[in-house]
Amino acid sequence: MWVFLLRAILQRLVLLVVISMIAFSIVHLAPGEPSEVDPANPRMKPEDIARIRAAFHLDEPLSVQYVYWLRDLATGELKSFKDSQPVLPKIWRRFLNSLPLFICATLIVWSLSFPTGIQAAIQRGSPFDRTTTFVAYAFISIPGFFLSYLAIQWVVDLFNVPIIGMRTFGMENAQPAFRWMDRLWHLVVPSVMSAIAGIAILSRYVRSQMLEVVRQDYVRTARAKGLPEESVIYRHALRNALLPFVTMFGFLLPGLIGGSVIFEQIFAWPGLGRLGYEAILARDFPVILTINFIAATLTLAGTLVSDILYAVADPRIRLQ
Repeated sequence: MWVFLLRAILQRLVLLVVISMIAFSIVHLAPGEPSEVDPANPRMKPEDIARIRAAFHLDEPLSVQYVYWLRDLATGELKSFKDSQPVLPKIWRRFLNSLPLFICATLIVWSLSFPTGIQAAIQRGSPFDRTTTFVAYAFISIPGFFLSYLAIQWVVDLFNVPIIGMRTFGMENAQPAFRWMDRLWHLVVPSVMSAIAGIAILSRYVRSQMLEVVRQDYVRTARAKGLPEESVIYRHALRNALLPFVTMFGFLLPGLIGGSVIFEQIFAWPGLGRLGYEAILARDFPVILTINFIAATLTLAGTLVSDILYAVADPRIRLQ
């Protein structure tokens, strides 16, 4: 087990370095650079551009720039091109903003998908199964940003309350209970909107896995022994159907970044995904590359967690 963990960690560290090199090369191959963000500025003289390039090592070869970026990232001295602020504290603050949105959306997805998918599989061909199938395919087909704009319009029209941002303007001096209620209200709608597509996809996946498992011989044997239907479904069938979801559970971590860009932009949520979008528009290379590095780290960590959970969940799998 320990040999497997050591080998897996070393392999992922090497892969992480390769990914960072590729991402660094792709970002710097894009046309333009930070010193040219506002070329129409009459105050921007050639010597000012040269000073900016020298300050951020943009006049060095690409390989040297990569070494400087890696060194500054490891020492915590990496600074943003946009405002010269340290990158890691800025990302950490946005990460803390994205975390509640990610946790709420994930809890909604996993708590609703499994009961819906299991019941649809048990009642195959019933009105419940057909209704959930229709609703799931509708939510998969309709773009999330379109549903989000509709939800904003409906909520504002029905309740006449703001839902954009993390809090209502002017609530800073309110009582703590009102401030928490305001934060919770602003959290509900974007969490639900970001979870809708996940519920539709995951519930269909749960249904298909359950339908495959309930046809197995050991399920028929359990029923033939006279076991209660709840015991057959939840203790025998569901337990074996959960194994493929271990892989999906491992990929929850990258969702902290990739799954939040659209909804954070629509709801003006100051999170990590929105920070990455703003950095792309501003050509803020240190922020872009650091967020990409964090996303790659989370992805590789998720695959490692999946491998470990596979061995724990299924004794037939041996970590050789």
